[in-house]
Amino acid sequence: MGDTDTEKLLGVEKHPPLTKVSSLKKNVTSQQSNRSGLVVRLAMRRVAMATVSLPLGAFIICIFCSVRYNFDRATATHCGVTNYLPSISSAIGEFVPQRYIWRTAIALHSAPRFLVAVLYVAFMNRILPRNPAYQVLQKVYTFLNVVEVAALIGLSFVSSIENYTVHKCCFIMFMVCSELYMLLTCLLLKDNTRQFVSLLEHRAYSIKKQLMMANMFCFVVALYFFYRHNTYCEPGMYTAFAFMEYLIVLTNMGFHMAAYYDFYHYQLTVAEFKPAFPGT
Repeated sequence: MGDTDTEKLLGVEKHPPLTKVSSLKKNVTSQQSNRSGLVVRLAMRRVAMATVSLPLGAFIICIFCSVRYNFDRATATHCGVTNYLPSISSAIGEFVPQRYIWRTAIALHSAPRFLVAVLYVAFMNRILPRNPAYQVLQKVYTFLNVVEVAALIGLSFVSSIENYTVHKCCFIMFMVCSELYMLLTCLLLKDNTRQFVSLLEHRAYSIKKQLMMANMFCFVVALYFFYRHNTYCEPGMYTAFAFMEYLIVLTNMGFHMAAYYDFYHYQLTVAEFKPAFPGT
């Protein structure tokens, strides 16, 4: 199945930049809408923005509420040293209403995330060369993307206080798939930027590359602070670890927000299907 077939199957249309649209756009759109029985048409850039805004808003609310209303419990450590910031697992899973706010946001954002994962299949089909090595890497790329979203859902709906083992496994899967997905994305696009068809795709790649490097730096530093905290139980180490956790999450969200540019001229369309022959 080619790129165009995939996009048609999803009801996603790619439109040219606005500067190339003629003055008859409104009339043509109106006529097409009437013929096709158009029900809903959403710009994918807005879908991408809403998809990232949901967990971002929930993340900020959960951290704020945990610090404001559950500070002592949220910042408690196993060895009792001074700590000023809650871990993400604590902020999103141990307290109410934070737990429900986070789970609602993740549930609402998950379907568009899977849709974007499928759109990136068509995107990579257009960008990458047609050879077996790239085809295998593309399948790995898609697998990592889907598992990352699934693991995020798992760690969100099974908190550490409900089932620590499941939460831990989902968290590890999320982090591993997230890091590998960002790295593989940049590596696959690095030598194929000549296949980009717009400046927006170049901008998206630049954002992804910068945020991938920032994310991996924060990840390594977070591991260092976590090791220091567990080994020496020094005051402030867990605070530094929690802060680096926040940066990891924010850079991950920013990386996925680059879909705003990759699919800037795409539209998600829901329309009534009218068969060619009445009664069929």
